[in-house]
Amino acid sequence: MTSVEPPVLAIERTRGVGRNPGIPLDQRWVEGVRVNRSAVERRTATLPTRRTVKKEWQAAWLLRAISCLDLTTLSGDDTPGTVRRLCAKALRPLRADMAGEFGSLGLNLRVGAVCVYHNMVPVAVEALEGTDLPIAAVSTGFPAGQIPVDVKLAEIRASVRAGASEIDIVISRGLALTNQWPALYEEVRAFRQACGSAHMKTIIAAGELGTLQRVGMTSLVCMMAGADFIKTSTGKETVNATLPIGLVMTRAIRDYWHHTGYRVGFKPAGGIRSAKQALDWELLMKEELGREWLDASLFRIGASGLLSDIERQLSYYLYGRYAANQYFPVP
Repeated sequence: MTSVEPPVLAIERTRGVGRNPGIPLDQRWVEGVRVNRSAVERRTATLPTRRTVKKEWQAAWLLRAISCLDLTTLSGDDTPGTVRRLCAKALRPLRADMAGEFGSLGLNLRVGAVCVYHNMVPVAVEALEGTDLPIAAVSTGFPAGQIPVDVKLAEIRASVRAGASEIDIVISRGLALTNQWPALYEEVRAFRQACGSAHMKTIIAAGELGTLQRVGMTSLVCMMAGADFIKTSTGKETVNATLPIGLVMTRAIRDYWHHTGYRVGFKPAGGIRSAKQALDWELLMKEELGREWLDASLFRIGASGLLSDIERQLSYYLYGRYAANQYFPVP
């Protein structure tokens, strides 16, 4: 992805200054985004074949993936019991015997956060009392976002009051699809203000934006509005997290960082179910953004069933055989 050089003379360029506060909307920068789809697809098609990790290195990368996992339950049949089991698994993501085997490494392994619907936030808060594990709540009319703005803002504030420390918001896709960049900027800016101290992960629903160019443009607008993370999908779209979408979004993050000095996190979500896929996303982060982004503060994987397959792969590493799925339950 390439873009027109934005004006940066008025922007503080100090590296590593902390949370992204956002910058004024620069439509010239946004409208100058260009994406070569063929080049993006070639780049991502070769990534899994050019970069591989084996044996103890693979185990280390998979343990890292667990630490960056947003363990999620967003189903219509969620119950308090489901959320409590999810929280217990989040604090102890590996089976006891496996955790013991890796214990010599001095690991206090847990996932990056638990992600639930707003009405389940109090249940998660109670289940995680005494820990500092983040609780993420999906908000703003998730997944479609087709509710009034005042209702969206009220939902964000209610989730923060209930104890959510992270809010996963969804944008109004129609604003991006019709090039209403100032309106999209103001919407996301209002969401950021409503979040207060809670970190905001902005879901752009990339699979519904039509083109990779629009994915890049929307990513930039959301970062300018103050997004702490940009996230690929709700997991409910027909197309969710794909490596081409991820490449465009991570390069938008890199572009924004180079021109402002602010690091924005990235969260692929939807359809990531295998340990191999998790490794591919980690490799993409390492190659495009560097080691700093291989940390839960800047990288999350949104998934529900992924942890089971990672456990199976780690079991094979430790014991030389795969265990059946029932030995690695996830609520």
